[in-house]
Amino acid sequence: MTDFEIMRQALLQAEIARRRQEVPIGAVVVLDGKIIATGFNSVIASSDPTAHAEIVAIRNACGLLGNYRLPEAELFVTIEPCAMCAGAIIHARIRRLVYGASEYRTGAAGSVFSILQGGLLNHKTEISGGILEDECRRIMQDFFRERREAQKAAKKHMEAGDEDE
Repeated sequence: MTDFEIMRQALLQAEIARRRQEVPIGAVVVLDGKIIATGFNSVIASSDPTAHAEIVAIRNACGLLGNYRLPEAELFVTIEPCAMCAGAIIHARIRRLVYGASEYRTGAAGSVFSILQGGLLNHKTEISGGILEDECRRIMQDFFRERREAQKAAKKHMEAGDEDE
């Protein structure tokens, strides 16, 4: 499978998150060219602030392999990981990170922080960004635009309800 084909699978995971009203980020773990685990954001449904797509996918891969280390694995994620997820990537010893769109507020793979390439760390993760960047960015932008529109509509409805009384 190519990086583009694998990222399309991560986008499918992001779509699952979107349908569940979670921030639409998806991730897949690849080993020997095959997807072995997937994950999507589920922080709301699980009441777990650590249930980011990357961590869910890493947990699933580690559980499948019976090992907390994934030194030959690649992680594909639709949006650049945050600091928490970058830490998990380092601890799991993931060989390569591939992400779609950069995250200019919280990105920890070079946009805001460069955690994965920290000079004192004993593990370095290879990073590739910009794979299907437009599609990965669009699903996020559409999600937040729809959410803002729904909030505006709800506010307008509430205000109209106040006038009826």
